[in-house]
Amino acid sequence: MDDNHPLKKIVKMQKRGIPRGIYSVCSSNEYVIEAVLERALKNNDYVLIESTVNQVNQFGGYSGMKPEDFKEFIFKIAKKTNFTSSRIILGGDHLGPFVWQNEDSETAMDKSHELIRQYILAGYSKIHIDTSMRLADDDKKGAPGTDIIAERGAVLCRTAVDTFKKLKISNPGAKSPVFVIGSEVPTPGGSQDAEETIQITKVHDFIETVEVFKKAFKKYGLDKVWENVVAIVVQPGVEFGDSIVHAYNREAAKELICSIKKYPNIVFECHSTDYQTVFSLRQMVEDGIAILKVGPALTFALREGLFALNLIENELFKHNPGVRLSNFMSVLDGIMVRNSENWEKHYHGSEEKISFARKYSLFDRCRYYLNIKEVKEAIKLMICNLRTVQIPPALISQFMPVQYKKIRCGILINDPEKLLKDRIINCIDGYIYATSLPLEKTVQK
Repeated sequence: MDDNHPLKKIVKMQKRGIPRGIYSVCSSNEYVIEAVLERALKNNDYVLIESTVNQVNQFGGYSGMKPEDFKEFIFKIAKKTNFTSSRIILGGDHLGPFVWQNEDSETAMDKSHELIRQYILAGYSKIHIDTSMRLADDDKKGAPGTDIIAERGAVLCRTAVDTFKKLKISNPGAKSPVFVIGSEVPTPGGSQDAEETIQITKVHDFIETVEVFKKAFKKYGLDKVWENVVAIVVQPGVEFGDSIVHAYNREAAKELICSIKKYPNIVFECHSTDYQTVFSLRQMVEDGIAILKVGPALTFALREGLFALNLIENELFKHNPGVRLSNFMSVLDGIMVRNSENWEKHYHGSEEKISFARKYSLFDRCRYYLNIKEVKEAIKLMICNLRTVQIPPALISQFMPVQYKKIRCGILINDPEKLLKDRIINCIDGYIYATSLPLEKTVQK
């Protein structure tokens, strides 16, 4: 199997005792993607960008994009930012019957096979296979057993491998896919149960998953492909809820962390790493959790930036009758109130508490509304208004103090979109610190 995949190189470094990793961007917001690519340009880094099965699939998903559409969307932004597309790793997350759980296993798996085919043909080279959910004709008592989960995962992997062989004929330079497995997967976007306690993956469950999957791969003639399984998703005690963050506790996760040493070609992948401190993220990478997934924290930072710009706009123009204000914050909340399907299952309590959550919850359900026409128009108007003047440094200091310091140091331009993307980069920088400390520092450590 091809050993040149960037993720396989990270695994090799981990196994040599060099704590390197990569963060995985789970977002389809254009400002976020631009910020990620612009930041990566500075270090000539690889960038891992993933889409989930409910977001992007053969029927369009909630984003309206099929896998090929998502790839073109990302590559278009790459061209705009002068980022080399060959340094973009596209990943498919939770690929399997997740969105077809209410259908019988034959139908759901048929759709999953087509899903995998389209992801591979679109050039995705990191494939997280997730077959952990119960389907309509499964035993009603609970989730399927590990043997069923592994069997379904192996046949989907077989489809991925067979499809890649065909792709390789038409595109000889295509990256051979690597795979991520794991049935213990946190709820995408944060957990309702996170306000209580988080159960760390038991070592027995982790080992059972690896061994049963390995056996299933062998059954379907995928012995060599097993070498391209680079990670397994586990829960090391990291999660966030509406208003709480469960920080990484390496002592509590110690037994799980030690168990990865048994496997020379596998690292851990962790979902829902949003809002962890840079020190927690760094400890995770040092402990073999080499793939850190982040999504809502990036759009949360974007939302903070948008709110800050709206407050600056109001201060500058609220007494100027000749300027039509964007009223961005009001427009966004009004749209969310009128279209509650993307947040009503996440926000609970009094009217005041729900109103607060719509704006400031760590779940950041705002992100589902930023591409709605009225919201996009409000953002565009706000940016246009702010570009008619030189934003006073005092206002930037008041509402975006980190960006103010960068402007003073001459490393950031006083432009509303630059300010906005740099607010996202504040979050990105924590992940870069955690995953790619200078080599000499990691060796000394």
